Amino acid sequence: MEPTIVYPARLVRTMDPANPTAEAVAVRGDRIRAVGQTRMLMEYTGAVLDERYAGAVLVPGFVEAHSHAGSGNVWASTYVGLVDRTAPDGRRWPGCRSIEDIIARLCAAETELKDPEAPLLAWGLDPIYFPGERLSATALDRVSATRPVHITHSSGHVVTLNSAAMRACGIDTSTTVTGVAKDEAGQPTGELQEFAAMALGAPLVEGAPLMGVNPAALAAFGQDGVNTGTTTLTDLGSRLLMDDAGVELFRTQVTDAFPARLNVFHFGVGVGKVALSLSEAAQRLVKLRGLSTDKLRFGNVKLMLDGSIQGFTARLLEPGYYGDQPNGIWAVSPEEFREAFETFHKAGVLVHVHCNGDQTTQLFLDTLEAILTAHPRPDHRHTCTHSQMSTTAQYKRMATLGACANIFANHIWAWGDQHMDITVGPDRAARMNAAATALRHGVPIALHSDTPVTPLGPLHTMKHAVTRLTVSGRVMGEAERIGAQQALEAITLGGAYMLKMDHEIGSLEAGKFADMAVLAEDPLEVPAAEIGTIHVYGTVVGGRHHTSNVQAPAVAGAR
Repeated sequence: MEPTIVYPARLVRTMDPANPTAEAVAVRGDRIRAVGQTRMLMEYTGAVLDERYAGAVLVPGFVEAHSHAGSGNVWASTYVGLVDRTAPDGRRWPGCRSIEDIIARLCAAETELKDPEAPLLAWGLDPIYFPGERLSATALDRVSATRPVHITHSSGHVVTLNSAAMRACGIDTSTTVTGVAKDEAGQPTGELQEFAAMALGAPLVEGAPLMGVNPAALAAFGQDGVNTGTTTLTDLGSRLLMDDAGVELFRTQVTDAFPARLNVFHFGVGVGKVALSLSEAAQRLVKLRGLSTDKLRFGNVKLMLDGSIQGFTARLLEPGYYGDQPNGIWAVSPEEFREAFETFHKAGVLVHVHCNGDQTTQLFLDTLEAILTAHPRPDHRHTCTHSQMSTTAQYKRMATLGACANIFANHIWAWGDQHMDITVGPDRAARMNAAATALRHGVPIALHSDTPVTPLGPLHTMKHAVTRLTVSGRVMGEAERIGAQQALEAITLGGAYMLKMDHEIGSLEAGKFADMAVLAEDPLEVPAAEIGTIHVYGTVVGGRHHTSNVQAPAVAGAR
């Protein structure tokens, strides 16, 4: 029999209401055997004391229920986002604070490319940070008049090309695909909005897609989890699962040694052509469940409905956008969405639906009600993911229909000022990402990053939900702040619940997997504004120890 290892800590915060704090965690194999006082746990037969975490705080490993495995691959391209970011290897990338900064970084990257015909790929751009200075093909032509330049926006819903890239992809005045932005003279500006238009630029990234999933990307994704205390990750929208080779990629990489659990969702509709019919895809997902392991889960699906609010491609109810911009773009028609949702629901598949705008949430709820009326299914846990503009009335319906809300709290910080001043105005921005309203009406919630759209980091996400501070220091909707305890529950048990894994992870209880985040401080004791700065020493996943490669500050007593 495997020995029982007892790990004392400065504090153990369990998220188990029957036993909220403890001195130590006893682990046998990959499971928690007991939680309690060190002296009591050492009485187990053959117990061994391991004091490596004696100066640290142990909490349940964080659960990220909306992330993307391809985020491990984006660092192979040039980062041109506004904010500083840290790559999974620990390298700090300074942000580009102006259009000129972006052009300068792209020019530097272009000189490093040895192949004169290779496209220059970049990511992280968001034009809303530079009002009046929309980056266009004309500006990107300063980087190169001959080499294609392809930049993916931070939302993942828009790309911008230079003139050479548009020529290579056959985009000109005659192009009529929805989402190809044009100027008053009918000339394409280089901006391709949403997936139908973005597909025109796909030839430039063949063989090296920004969000491509490969062994190196998965390794980086897993290390990012270690660096942020995230022990369960989600690839929310994979296009690899309908192919045996894609499934095998995940199975060969996400083994016992992989430093996180990974739940891979099939991208059902809303991202272009799919390989199989809806019924064939549903049947395949049910079959793939049989290949799931304790570390790797298959059998769920994501559906896409609209775009991003800051990109003005999300679908909003009246009164629409603050500046009367045209309403956004449906990723699929309501009829296609209904067919897909119903097909996967009837097959018993868990469905997470991308809903940024409140018009999109309305369609999600109307469709869910119709499907449940025709095909009742207890404990479905279908989820409105992002749920950014969901209203009080919509949260009441979610509760009635048994739906969950995975709330994009990071938007409060990343685009809060822009939402108040540009996209939806101060009154509606105050109720965006309304975690307090959702909880008040009994809707199960989680908080997410959608990495690489915003950085993976549940402690930062927790801080944003608690403080609702924007970059400029304003509070975006004080009434929607939630308590630190509620936010910690959302990034542990909340995410576990909507992945249907709360019986295995999300709290430190006997019988659950020994998944823990090892922290320098207690997130419920530090000032709310400092929660995101708590250092993560690493994680424990199924009893295995993983060390962060982000340099730790000097903290006495922590190892």
